[in-house]
Amino acid sequence: VQLQASGGGLVQAGGCLRLSCAAPVIMFRRVVMAWYRQAPGKQRELVASITYGGATYYVDSVKGRSTISRDNDRNTVYLEMYSLKPEDTGVYYCNKAPITGVFPDDYWGQGTQVTVSS
Repeated sequence: VQLQASGGGLVQAGGCLRLSCAAPVIMFRRVVMAWYRQAPGKQRELVASITYGGATYYVDSVKGRSTISRDNDRNTVYLEMYSLKPEDTGVYYCNKAPITGVFPDDYWGQGTQVTVSS
């Protein structure tokens, strides 16, 4: 089973996007979910996470420009990004949040491409 993120696209700097990701019920329940991204030539990084109860975390580079949310009834997690910058370009993935800094080794899907033009 893989997670399928959607909602990416080409957007001008300063624009916004809303990414979505539906997860299997067996995985989503009570799990801290996260969004990751991988820029060209760089390692995959954690962007934001959200607990089942709604507590959130954001990496400094997106703090104040992003909102992570989840719909526990629909097993879906979202990432809204505003004031997009070219450095936000990359493939965005959703998955379980890291545990003690270790990224999950399963469920990765193909991600959704976000390209921000200057």
